Amino acid sequence: MTVRAILDIKGHHIVSVAPDVKLSAAVRTLNERRIGAVLVMTDHTVEGILSERDIVRVLGERGASALDEPVRAVMTRKVITCKQTDTAAAIMEMMTTGKFRHLPVVENGKIVGLISIGDIVKWRVNEYEREQEQLRDYIKTA
Repeated sequence: MTVRAILDIKGHHIVSVAPDVKLSAAVRTLNERRIGAVLVMTDHTVEGILSERDIVRVLGERGASALDEPVRAVMTRKVITCKQTDTAAAIMEMMTTGKFRHLPVVENGKIVGLISIGDIVKWRVNEYEREQEQLRDYIKTA
């Protein structure tokens, strides 16, 4: 399965925040949307990504006062991306090797979605369930 197929099921909606937004506001957004990361964008340009891991790290280092800092002071600046034509297996490998859980999807220089490790796991579970059902059907008809 490709990233495009996963996005077609999941949707292409992207949640983002501006780099000058306070970290506390970004935390509220993550909580309200029940998501683990947001893209940090100015206009349509990605400047970074802010994940729960980034937040925990900065709170551990600087304490609660970090919540008053702008997101740009906390975000991960090096954003690794993928394409819609990439396979789920390739994305899993990329996430495992890089030790991150969210991957923006870029097509023709434009962000078209965001894939999470949860999306990949959900796809894998559905794939296994389909295979089991096919095997059961095969056994019934044999």
